[in-house]
Amino acid sequence: MPELSRRRALTAAAALATAAGVTTVTALTASASEDPGHPQHAGHPGHPERSEHSGHDQHAPASFDEVYKGRRIQGRPASGGAHQHHGGGYAVFVDDVELHVMRNADGSWISVVSHYDPVPTPRAVARAAVDELQGAALLPFPAN
Repeated sequence: MPELSRRRALTAAAALATAAGVTTVTALTASASEDPGHPQHAGHPGHPERSEHSGHDQHAPASFDEVYKGRRIQGRPASGGAHQHHGGGYAVFVDDVELHVMRNADGSWISVVSHYDPVPTPRAVARAAVDELQGAALLPFPAN
């Protein structure tokens, strides 16, 4: 039997890490797709329905207005403005300050505060921002 070399050990470790990462991503994708606020196209999980003519979702996220951990969070269809392109025509606010959000190609949402933690809905992105801010005020995001 051949002796285990450093190269073979590292190759095996990389293969195991890759397999574990794929399993984690698959589990996260499956749990996100179970969220009732996550629009999906039947037969194509993770891909929101899009109108052929408008390029916008046929089922836009619902508006919300609530207090979460003592902070007022709101979300509603955007009425124009500089950030409409990235947010897909949807605006999110924390204590009446707009939270810059972006919708990813897979339908998940991120914000300038929690950029590396995609979530399934605008409400979830607002809550994640409140969690990340830990009581600090959200400052307005400068328009370029």
